[in-house]
Amino acid sequence: MNPLTQALGGAEPTLVSDLEALYKDLHQHPELSMQEVRTAKIVADTMQSLGYEVTRNVGVTGVVCVLRNGVGPTVMLRADMDALPMAENTGLPYASTVTARDADGMEVGVAHSCGHDMHVAWMIGAARILAANRAAWQGTLMIVFQPGEETAEGAQAMVRDWGEGRFPKPDIILGQHVMVGAAGTVSYRPGVTLSAGDSLKIKLFGRGSHGSQPQTSIDPVIMAAATALRLQTIVSREIAPTEPAVLTIGSLQAGTKENIIPDDATIKLNMRTFSDDTREYMLKAIRRICCAECEASGAERPPEFNTINSYPLTENDLVATEKVAQAFASQFGENASLAPRAASASEDFSIFGRTWGVPYVFWFLGGTDPATYAQAVQEKAVNKIPSNHSPKFAPQIHPTLETGLEAMLTAAAAWLCPPQPLEETNR
Repeated sequence: MNPLTQALGGAEPTLVSDLEALYKDLHQHPELSMQEVRTAKIVADTMQSLGYEVTRNVGVTGVVCVLRNGVGPTVMLRADMDALPMAENTGLPYASTVTARDADGMEVGVAHSCGHDMHVAWMIGAARILAANRAAWQGTLMIVFQPGEETAEGAQAMVRDWGEGRFPKPDIILGQHVMVGAAGTVSYRPGVTLSAGDSLKIKLFGRGSHGSQPQTSIDPVIMAAATALRLQTIVSREIAPTEPAVLTIGSLQAGTKENIIPDDATIKLNMRTFSDDTREYMLKAIRRICCAECEASGAERPPEFNTINSYPLTENDLVATEKVAQAFASQFGENASLAPRAASASEDFSIFGRTWGVPYVFWFLGGTDPATYAQAVQEKAVNKIPSNHSPKFAPQIHPTLETGLEAMLTAAAAWLCPPQPLEETNR
């Protein structure tokens, strides 16, 4: 057991109850991406009271907290703060009933259906332990509370606002996420651990007319339908079966009335890839197909492409992941395991490490009642458990809260706590 988790065992008795209260408060008061004003104030005020140097409004609502504690490595810990534009349907007594206006001005429900409220609670707990036990570690600790992960805006906004020399450059960046899995367990993976994700909005231009006179039109509905079908051949016919990739068209919008051929149609798509080469190929193939279908339809102008959001690969550093894996094995035993495959979810966490050329490690914690999860595994029904982004997603608070706190401290200790010398047994 490392000195920080030993300190956790002797922490003030109110720590876990305080973190549970914080978690429930954040869960009841979720905020949309880049609008996390209340959450940011709570974490900034708390961190300031713990003795951290706190900088607010980094990348709109981001918070950067620094604690210097002698000579040693600089370790950055990151937690995301934003919620999703969706109504919650968990039935919990602390469920969100919040509504807000999104970036398009639409009134939407707001819910922490991805678990970022748990991430913030974990990080506040780790910050408390680290601040109260400075004799157990040495170096510089930098804790980052990031906005806008759900829209892929937050990490990039913070990086743009970072400034030369404004904050210490980290030697390692660490982060974690709650997922479906038995509560109390931790999983990790070296190399590619999360896919890249790209969402595009593509506008196809035709020429509108009356439904009774199609010969006077350039029909964008037909154009969009042909494009949607052809785009599916990228994965099925252009990508090797051994290379995982996904392309989903989630929206195709055109027209307002059955007897009016509209002027244009809009396709919104999302793709997930597990290598930079495949990502670049698919992005070029999407443009090629859309332009070719428009030309085949006689469109008088080319399609218009806009990026909705873009997440890079999360590719854990091999050496640093091995260091974390060893620490987890020592701390959690059989409850720490190697993830069997990379996940098709995406994160903007890696933007920090990719931008600065710094190694990073990102891992996962189960948040499902262990008995429920074990039964689902036995019945081959894990996919039926409400997962992240489901309106019914709700991590089991205990032991998820304690395990996440323990995991963050364990990983941080691998860098911040110098090895203890072996006692001499023969004198």
